[in-house]
Amino acid sequence: MPKKHLGQNFLFDPSILHKIIEAANIRSDDIIVEIGPGHGTLTKLLAERAKKVIAIELDHELYMKLRNEIDNLKSHYPSNIQLIHGDALRYPYEELEPFKVVANIPYYITTPIIFRLIEAKKNLKSMTLTIQKEVAQRIVAKPGTKDYGVLSIAIQYYGKPRLRFVIPKGAFRPVPKVDSAVIHIEMLDKPIAMVTDEKLFFRIVKTAFAQRRKTLSNSLKSISKDIREILVNAKIDPNRRAETLSIEEFARLANLIKTKGLKGEDQAEGLRLGSRH
Repeated sequence: MPKKHLGQNFLFDPSILHKIIEAANIRSDDIIVEIGPGHGTLTKLLAERAKKVIAIELDHELYMKLRNEIDNLKSHYPSNIQLIHGDALRYPYEELEPFKVVANIPYYITTPIIFRLIEAKKNLKSMTLTIQKEVAQRIVAKPGTKDYGVLSIAIQYYGKPRLRFVIPKGAFRPVPKVDSAVIHIEMLDKPIAMVTDEKLFFRIVKTAFAQRRKTLSNSLKSISKDIREILVNAKIDPNRRAETLSIEEFARLANLIKTKGLKGEDQAEGLRLGSRH
């Protein structure tokens, strides 16, 4: 019985599962981390392609059921599946060799999971995630669109996301209220833009989008008392709004503000706030 408080919606359609595997671009020497294996349908398909699958399951009942199935598999042939009972938000990904992630993420922890994985970006090669369609659209959004925002920039700064395909809600059991989408994020070797102070960069992005209908010269007043002049020097029209700026433009602005200095007493506080994306 699916547990509603864990956001469990299971996908069993073999054709869709195979499309997810194709989107993940799995090779025979890959280490795959699967978050939320559930009944193990996708897990077994991943194990056929990859060198090793590390499947992290929070639900103890599902974990025990899947562990018994894997133990039975081992009696017939060696299994390359390592099943872990635990919280994916607390797993030490940093200790792994280079790995790829494949996951059907519960909607309510989508953003925390993604940012937890980004923290382990040194060895993270890619993420192939089944998430709420609206969130996927925000992640891949481009400047000048209504979906473009902090989430778009935070992920596109570190990786190259592509929305691969949409999964109608009727494909899941139980049926969720919204459609899902499979998104593939290829991690970049280095961030897309050169930033001298990442904490400051993300603080500026968050501040600008907190009042997205305001012009930058108004929304960023708390960052610097000279913000209009700094925007002009950065070759950015002070009357533009946050959703029109590219990541490169935000980076240019952040680097210039870093040089010019923050607004007096806000400087130390700004760096602290910017430590969370």
